[in-house]
Amino acid sequence: MKNISWLLLTYKVPPEPAAKRVALWRKLKGMGAVYLQNGVCLLPRTDDHSRRLKMLENDIAQAKGESVILETLALDPGQEAKVLARFKSERDDAYEEFIDKCDDFERDVAKEVAASHYTYAELEENDVDLKKLQGWLLKIQKLDFYGAGRAAEAQARLARCQVVLDAYARRVFDAHDENR
Repeated sequence: MKNISWLLLTYKVPPEPAAKRVALWRKLKGMGAVYLQNGVCLLPRTDDHSRRLKMLENDIAQAKGESVILETLALDPGQEAKVLARFKSERDDAYEEFIDKCDDFERDVAKEVAASHYTYAELEENDVDLKKLQGWLLKIQKLDFYGAGRAAEAQARLARCQVVLDAYARRVFDAHDENR
């Protein structure tokens, strides 16, 4: 067994105001936490996660809630594998959504090509969309603690989006006689 250690957060906050519960959930999901059940989540044991959970502990107390943070290990290799699979599954879901957005990006550029719509404004808009995809993939990768299966596919799709945009840019420049 690898003896991977995790931080286990259990918490309970009052149901109202709901905005505080939602904000807490968003912060934890933004850190890459995996929920084992309602109010119980895991994160890899890192100094950054420890610090951030301590800050959330304060937020929970201010919301008149209760929390406990523990460092824990899996009981056996089977349990550890279950936890790792949960982390990987959540990241694969994020990668799948990202790949779907890459499909949308490529379709949008293809529509512009089909319509012979070669403008700088459209190129700039597509460039902004590509930068959003790049930033999104970086966020997913930052939370991919254990190497999810679709990571390489997502990276390849982003590279393909870059190629699509580069080809479109050449057409825009050609349409404006900038490559002559």
